[in-house]
Amino acid sequence: MEKICMSQKRIDEIRAICKEHGNDPGELINILHTVQGKLGYLPKEVQELIAMELGIPAAKVYGVVTFYSFFTMKPKGKYPISVCMGTACYVRGAEKVLDEFKRQLGIEVGETTADGLFSLDSLRCVGACGLAPVVMVGQKVFGRLTQSSVKGIIDEFVNLEREA
Repeated sequence: MEKICMSQKRIDEIRAICKEHGNDPGELINILHTVQGKLGYLPKEVQELIAMELGIPAAKVYGVVTFYSFFTMKPKGKYPISVCMGTACYVRGAEKVLDEFKRQLGIEVGETTADGLFSLDSLRCVGACGLAPVVMVGQKVFGRLTQSSVKGIIDEFVNLEREA
């Protein structure tokens, strides 16, 4: 068995989440959602611990984590930015909005800023086509965006950090 390099507190938290779901392999997706909600991502050692607790191969956990785009094995920024690239958003300029986020933040899709504040991703559809192009920052939705909207969105969250 591979040694898991996490604090005992973190190990206990993950074990408690698994136990809340009855250590049932059929609850794997729910467990992964809960753990990712708490940690922000699902690194290898966390996946291995979940597999051990559920009595299933780590490869099965890894397969689920890599299959569903919601799950991530890399830490995301405190404010994860997701630019919708679905058809409605794309034809209304989402690519230009995404390019402006990349330019302003100095990162590419899938990366996190050095200060850990922002990560940048694109996704297929958020279901808000009437507001296209759409960006989500965490759970907050911004619609009808243009390139010139990007700086204001970033500033909003930078200002939240200054106030904290």
